Amino acid sequence: MNLQEVKTKIQSPNSRDRLLALASLRHATPEEAAPLILQLIKDDNLQIRSMAVFALGIKPNPQSFPTLVNLLETEPDYGIRADAAGALGYLQDPRAFAPLLRAFYEDVEWLVRFSAAVSLGNLQDDRALEALLSALKSPETLLHQAAIAALGEIGNINAIEPILPFIQSPDWLTRQRVAEALGNLPSPKSTSALKYLSKDAHPQVALAANLSLQKQPKS
Repeated sequence: MNLQEVKTKIQSPNSRDRLLALASLRHATPEEAAPLILQLIKDDNLQIRSMAVFALGIKPNPQSFPTLVNLLETEPDYGIRADAAGALGYLQDPRAFAPLLRAFYEDVEWLVRFSAAVSLGNLQDDRALEALLSALKSPETLLHQAAIAALGEIGNINAIEPILPFIQSPDWLTRQRVAEALGNLPSPKSTSALKYLSKDAHPQVALAANLSLQKQPKS
């Protein structure tokens, strides 16, 4: 589909046409794609809206940041708010720190908080440390996973002690996130925990631990 065809199909009353046009923009440059994506931000079809919001993080232009922040702060649909939080992480714009932190603390939906936590990790900003550590006390296992992964992305060694108890988590994905995070948090304690996780009964956890062990400083 060439760009002119995409422009035509984005205006189509047929939602399938609009969806296909949006999907085809993955081959376009951000300069070409973003203005067309922005036309679908308020689409009547929720699937199209969701894809468009997320696409703004992949194909950004100067309007992407304010548009995504506005959606994160005012959109009634929590799925769209979560998409906006995720897209802000892809932008890796330091201005996103404040709205993402507000969403993390104030949004009532755990899915939005999950996306905000992941994106705070993408920003790799030490100021998110306190918020992400607080997420480890949440009853939501998925929020634990997001926070642990984000703490690994940030790479602050003060995260080591708080995430170590999760090597005993009954959830293998949580243990895998710990193994991956510790690879970015080099210390003797990390090495010891990774050696333990390298013998984990779940192969994905053991593999992640062995890969992270390769990143640890040689003794």
